[in-house]
Amino acid sequence: MPVTKTAKRALRSSKKKAQINRILKSRLEIAIRSAKNKKSKEAVEEAISLTDRASKRKIIHQNKASRMKSSLSKLLPKKTTKKVKKTTK
Repeated sequence: MPVTKTAKRALRSSKKKAQINRILKSRLEIAIRSAKNKKSKEAVEEAISLTDRASKRKIIHQNKASRMKSSLSKLLPKKTTKKVKKTTK
């Protein structure tokens, strides 16, 4: 247990921060699970956004965030490009 006044204050602060981090991390895990199940563009974009936020706050490592985003982007539907015939005059 902390003894000094500042140590007690720091403990309160770190508990609050840990709780907020835990909430964000669980939201991220749920969003990733949901994106993998639904495979919709909106779900994947939400998961990528949460991944960026968690990485920015140093809740997860930047490289882990990159790996997550890479695997999530593979779930997005492929863009189909129409081939246009060039007309010659």
